[in-house]
Amino acid sequence: MYCSIPEIAEYLRMPVSQVEKYVLEGRIHSVHDGEQFLINKDQFTLYFKQLELIKEEIDEWRSEPLPPDRDIKDED
Repeated sequence: MYCSIPEIAEYLRMPVSQVEKYVLEGRIHSVHDGEQFLINKDQFTLYFKQLELIKEEIDEWRSEPLPPDRDIKDED
């Protein structure tokens, strides 16, 4: 499904100017129909899958208990 730059900016939760910049740089693939740039929304599916995977890994890492510190000495 092809969408306009403002629709993609809302979908990605990014400013419109940043999406325009990425389109002009070629970082986001698009098609120009003579009036506007159209972007295939499906190209971001992998991005969101990887983002969720990274979030899960970070949550997993944060939930691990800290190992005991071996340098602690009781000096009473």
